[in-house]
Amino acid sequence: MIGKVSRGQRVAGLLHYLFGPGRANEHTDPHLAGSWDPQSVAQPKLVDGKHDLQDVAAKLQQPIAADFRKQPKPVWHCSLRNAPTDRRLSDAEWDVVVREVLDRTGLAPKDDDGGCRWVAVRHADDHVHVVVTLARQDGRRVSTSNDFYRVGEACRDVEARFGLQLTGARDRTAGKRPTRGEVEKAHRNDRAEAPRVLLRRAVISAAAVAASPSAFVAELRAAGVLVRERTSDQDASVITGYAVSWPGDLNARGEPVWFGGSKLAPELSWGRLSARWDASSDDGGARRTTGPLQRREAYREATATVRAATRALEDRERSGEADDVAAAGGDVIAAAGRLVEGRQDGEVQRVADRYQRAARAPWGRVPPTSPLGAYLRRAARDLARLARAKHGEGDEVADLLQAAGSLAAALADLRSVQQRPGQALAAREAASSLRGAALVLQRAAPASHSSSGPRRAAATARRPGRSQR
Repeated sequence: MIGKVSRGQRVAGLLHYLFGPGRANEHTDPHLAGSWDPQSVAQPKLVDGKHDLQDVAAKLQQPIAADFRKQPKPVWHCSLRNAPTDRRLSDAEWDVVVREVLDRTGLAPKDDDGGCRWVAVRHADDHVHVVVTLARQDGRRVSTSNDFYRVGEACRDVEARFGLQLTGARDRTAGKRPTRGEVEKAHRNDRAEAPRVLLRRAVISAAAVAASPSAFVAELRAAGVLVRERTSDQDASVITGYAVSWPGDLNARGEPVWFGGSKLAPELSWGRLSARWDASSDDGGARRTTGPLQRREAYREATATVRAATRALEDRERSGEADDVAAAGGDVIAAAGRLVEGRQDGEVQRVADRYQRAARAPWGRVPPTSPLGAYLRRAARDLARLARAKHGEGDEVADLLQAAGSLAAALADLRSVQQRPGQALAAREAASSLRGAALVLQRAAPASHSSSGPRRAAATARRPGRSQR
């Protein structure tokens, strides 16, 4: 269950929207599923095809009118939504959910008649909207401190109580989701995904294969992304930040819509990227990948390193390097996506974005670098050179994707042990997609090569692994 919190000014305006048809007639059978006082708050009646909300709005606003601490945004609005696979909750069950949320946030504690007034509006099977006026009935001060996290805690409690799909703790490992406006704008412009998602995928790919700020910017521009650099006031040659825009994504004034890296995902801020580049150089120790033998060696080394990373994630005694290894594995997956670009309709690039959700350390923490992580990042840069040269031998790439699928599966097991269900689910989805992509390539590879790749990769699979123990 997901809870989203926002603040507003007008109780009546919000109620009229929730009881109205919605932006696209998506609201069906709007009604109250609960309130602070069911005895005095009646269901709004229909008058000339519209709900009469005057009584409900007036009762909600009474504590605000009497409160001498006038707040600029006295309306607290929280939408609570079930997972698509969850069963349909009854109004009585939603009432229990809402009361748990309001108790946990302290807005309307249980057995406290002086709490804030609230109503729960339901106009769909899978979610309700909670409207709270931020003025206690006994005149005491109201606090919304950490309400976002308290809502998450309450949601996890009711998931266990009602047997719903479990969601992870709010640990800031998820990338920024597109707003509703961004999604609707993408649909109007016939885009399958919002520019924020497309940009995050492009930046992840560029960051995975770049070893310097200049290379990163060049990768983005080569992918067609608009880049705006921010430079130091003291030295114009020093980049201190960046923003990106998707071609054709314009605001009402006809100007590009820009996103800073941190607005896409935590690890894509300029500070985080700079920390990675400080530990590498432009060549990154990369090998020559021009001839057939060199290319095959590069594939074998990359596959062997990914398998060594899988063993590291499976070894609980090496937990100290797990987060860096997991993050660096995402670089290899992003680089592999370039190798199959155009052949699998961007599926591996989408998987790289999903895998990053599972690989991020909680609370924006930057894990210490590890030798195995450095091996993986070098392998990603080697693979990027192969992609630029249009070299993507089917059997070798299939072996690489199969190994990456095992890495994602090992990460899923680790996140499950760490009790991070959201990240575990993302890793399992990535593992399934990577293995499926590998199977597609194996079926398409020439028969003369289909059996050689696995044997050669297995022969060298232990080299990086032994050096890390």
